[in-house]
Amino acid sequence: MVRFFVMLAVSYLLGSIPTAILTGKVLKGIDIRQYGSGNAGATNVFRVLGWKAGIFVLLVDMAKGFVATVVVYKLALGAVDIQPVVLQIIAGLAAVFGHIWTVFAGFKGGKGVGAGAGMIIGLVPGAVLAGIIVFVIVVALTRYVSLGSILASITVAIYLYGKHFLLHQPVELPLLILGLLVPLLIIFTHRSNIQRLLQGKENRIEFKKN
Repeated sequence: MVRFFVMLAVSYLLGSIPTAILTGKVLKGIDIRQYGSGNAGATNVFRVLGWKAGIFVLLVDMAKGFVATVVVYKLALGAVDIQPVVLQIIAGLAAVFGHIWTVFAGFKGGKGVGAGAGMIIGLVPGAVLAGIIVFVIVVALTRYVSLGSILASITVAIYLYGKHFLLHQPVELPLLILGLLVPLLIIFTHRSNIQRLLQGKENRIEFKKN
């Protein structure tokens, strides 16, 4: 059990690395949380520091979820009587939780999209590809990153359940459960965005550097 808790701690701390905050301080000497939407995530970095910085933060955040899911989970492999895929999910979710509630920034981090995408890449790459396509189309048409993120997460669930029940290609039960948890988590972290969307007050992303 010690190795299991070590896995949890390492995954959480990996996810907790405040990429957006560090990027803002290194590039401009600013606290990204004091600008734009105030969120410590890739979208706000994109908005405040430009697309290059935004993509960098997104890729690093994705890497955190991916590494936890495909590498860190091995710390507990064989130490507990838990399916490998379940260990992968637990490690990936620990990284996502670390990203959202980072211990290094008062437990206020990003919204989990980047780290969550990295986790899903490590588990079901095809689901992420489908989500990315939906995300790009939605953001291109509406310029609402929050809406794109929410619909992309729902697409992951549709992909998994469609593959299992419509295409009759077996998907493990833990992944089907994850398919429900992912959109619920993303909707939860975007609850203020949803409220602004309903009020017509949500910020749109600009595809140019200020």
